[in-house]
Amino acid sequence: MGSPLVGIIMGSDSDLPVMEQAAQVLQEMGIAFEMDISSAHRLPDKTADYARSARDRGIQVIIAGAGMAAHLAGVIAAHTTLPVIGVPLKSGPLDGVDALYSTVQMPTGIPVATVSVGGAKNAAYLACSILSIKYPEIADKLEAFRAKTRNSLEEKSAKLKMQQ
Repeated sequence: MGSPLVGIIMGSDSDLPVMEQAAQVLQEMGIAFEMDISSAHRLPDKTADYARSARDRGIQVIIAGAGMAAHLAGVIAAHTTLPVIGVPLKSGPLDGVDALYSTVQMPTGIPVATVSVGGAKNAAYLACSILSIKYPEIADKLEAFRAKTRNSLEEKSAKLKMQQ
């Protein structure tokens, strides 16, 4: 897969089961990635260093997942001009709504693309779309995936119609 193009970062190891879904998509698409744990609140210096050094490491898109206050994606975005995709994670008494609001409500000039609560797979597909601008082979794989999805749904539709 080569040098990592995507960085996947999460606030805690409890986020790993969801964020591994993004890693799985990237693996299926043949895109190299790196993963790390860094809390915006408990490891602020590490988080800032991760964001500041990402471009020099060859990272082109960052996927950041966090729950509750969910400031990780915003802190990452504040320290890099790379595209940052936030994945709000379901946790705490508000079941991820707080994380969604924290991730999506960024100040002007510090954007974070935000997917649904727990939407790590879509974050990876969005990263693929961003990378497809520069890498035609990723565009081809993304189109093949979408064609496979369309074909699967057409087959299910035809099967359903035959049962009626």
